[in-house]
Amino acid sequence: MAIIGTDIDKAKTLLQQGEAVGIPTETVYGLAANAFDPLAVAKIFAIKNRPVFDPLIVHVASYQQALTVADFSPVAQRLAHAFWPGPLTLVLPKKAMVPDLVTSGLTTVGVRSPRHPMALALLQALPFPLAAPSANPFGYVSPTTAQHVHDQLGDKLSYILDGGPSAVGVESTIVGFEGGETVIYRVGGVSVEALEQEIGGVRLALHASSNPKAPGQLLSHYAPRKRVTLQSLSSFTSEQLSRMGALVFRLPAEGIPLKNQVVLSPAGDLAEAAQNLFSALRKFDGLDVSLVWAEAVPEEGLGRAINDRLRRAAHPA
Repeated sequence: MAIIGTDIDKAKTLLQQGEAVGIPTETVYGLAANAFDPLAVAKIFAIKNRPVFDPLIVHVASYQQALTVADFSPVAQRLAHAFWPGPLTLVLPKKAMVPDLVTSGLTTVGVRSPRHPMALALLQALPFPLAAPSANPFGYVSPTTAQHVHDQLGDKLSYILDGGPSAVGVESTIVGFEGGETVIYRVGGVSVEALEQEIGGVRLALHASSNPKAPGQLLSHYAPRKRVTLQSLSSFTSEQLSRMGALVFRLPAEGIPLKNQVVLSPAGDLAEAAQNLFSALRKFDGLDVSLVWAEAVPEEGLGRAINDRLRRAAHPA
């Protein structure tokens, strides 16, 4: 069973030995392994039960290290300097040293430099970058604490680095480049508005089938064990509502027992709501409810990422 601790040197040693380790980032907790070691990367896929067609993100200590992983266009360089370290992943032409398993055979690789001080300290101590998807079974709610990782994968890991609760709470925004256009593959911790302020217009391409260009594009994802619905409350009978749970933005929903409701942000703060989202979804797995109704939040800033995760959680697997 995994040990939860704050020993960066222990995590470093395990990673150098080809093991996978749970690590904190400002977005969610990651399941990390040496990005240049195919055998270590294969352990990530096995531990998560993740399909090999879903590419991984490579985490780097700095922009300079990122240059050893991928080729940067002028626009990509501008975005890296504007938002790194931070919750932005750039999908770029990969260098030959990046194993095909990391990129699911694609000629591009997702790269980002995390803002979490413990993650950065670990990366700076290692001679290689880390492949690190979220540290959860594939398709389930992403972890935002070390205990979440332990609860889900503790029997498959030896060590989880504890950096406290994730400050952002949703995954990184993923941006790629196609035919001269800047394309958002996944909305996340950097808002669409912030990107457009930096480089102008962007195009959204958020969904993919079984061959995504980036992580988090599958229609069904981020789901708790309980079924989630976004349909109107008016479509349910009073009896049905009495057995349901509700994930709401600011105010409780009428007709659903208060004990079965989780409020993301009583103050109506989208940043607070994003930070609480995945923990809130997890709570319903421990409640005696038949169905979870989720309320959309304002479609702006981090609200885009929250609504995106809710739509995927509600989509049939």
